[in-house]
Amino acid sequence: MAQIKIPFSPPDISEIEISNVIEVLKSGWITTGVKTKEYETKIAEYCGTECAVCLNSATACLELILRVFGVGAGDEVITSSYTYTASASVIDHVGAKIVLVDTAPDSYEMDYDMLENVITEKTKAIIPVDVAGVMCDYDKIFDIINRKKHLFSPETPYQKALGRILVMADAAHSFGASYKDIPSGNVADFTAFSFHAVKNLTTAEGGALTWRALPGIGSQEIYDTFKRMSLHGQSEDAYAKSMPGAWEYDIVSLAYKCNMTDIAASIGLGQLERYPKMQKRRKELVDLYMKHLPLDKITVIRHENANQSSSRHLLMTRLNGKNMEQRNAFIQKMAEMGVACNVHYKPLPMHTAYQNLGFDIKDFPNAKKMFENEVTFPLYSTMRDEDVIYICDCVKKVIEILKR
Repeated sequence: MAQIKIPFSPPDISEIEISNVIEVLKSGWITTGVKTKEYETKIAEYCGTECAVCLNSATACLELILRVFGVGAGDEVITSSYTYTASASVIDHVGAKIVLVDTAPDSYEMDYDMLENVITEKTKAIIPVDVAGVMCDYDKIFDIINRKKHLFSPETPYQKALGRILVMADAAHSFGASYKDIPSGNVADFTAFSFHAVKNLTTAEGGALTWRALPGIGSQEIYDTFKRMSLHGQSEDAYAKSMPGAWEYDIVSLAYKCNMTDIAASIGLGQLERYPKMQKRRKELVDLYMKHLPLDKITVIRHENANQSSSRHLLMTRLNGKNMEQRNAFIQKMAEMGVACNVHYKPLPMHTAYQNLGFDIKDFPNAKKMFENEVTFPLYSTMRDEDVIYICDCVKKVIEILKR
């Protein structure tokens, strides 16, 4: 087996994060407490929102958004066919029907014309996916749902407050990105971030959700609702109960357990302190890739355009003119040269669980075409310039090998 010289996406952990964790471990309080609250405050400040709630994953954030809005049996929720399962599995978790949309031709984004056509009276939410850190075209999405507003029948207080289909961004990749100079987290109605180990900013495992103002429902009320939902529906969290004599609590709903710990939050606080420099380094690395990759043979995802500034989470590429078998051979040859590559993503209808729900990849030809020759190269903030140059040299050699 070849020895990997350049891994795909190791975390960037410094002495700041290590010191923060040690401080928490010595404090005597390691679960949800003051550090989690501090991290929530800083996430909200970063995104320009009034509040943020930190949970144990972006998946938990997505599911709780659906549950707080009362989405369930008999409802439909639309998302992209070109994404990781978490974007769609949460729809099934709440009992709603998953509606998948193909990508636009030669795009990782959903086909917005098709999105408009699949909206029905049962549609309660849309989950756009910010693939690779590039935000979706949210103006188009909001234009579509406003044109379809007459089909919307609200059934819960949150649905009535919004008065239309909910737009909840799967922003697992886009923390630090922006759309028309508005930061991710403050563009969609609700936004779910991931701080998993491979993300630009990590808490090892974790996530956060943010939201824009909701008519008639204060941000503090929304915050309190999500905090209760993440901790068994308990009226007081563990930290509040730890105060002398303050043991009393109530269970106001049969809810869930997906809170973030202070240990995780302490890592996130260190990461957030360093985040501007980490993001600057990612831009430098992407620019270096663009300088040295054979761009006549490889198409690289565009991280900047007139409206969008990406977080540069993934360097997604397509091998021009290559099929799936050649793509797989390319990844194997790169591994033999010590470079770990990946693929983002196998479309959901290609997976057994989604086939069992009745989905067929034949109905999603554009997504299939995007997947067949996609290769994602290593990109992380501790990479050296020479790592990128070595990868690009390997790419050129492997493409020549595949020609023979």
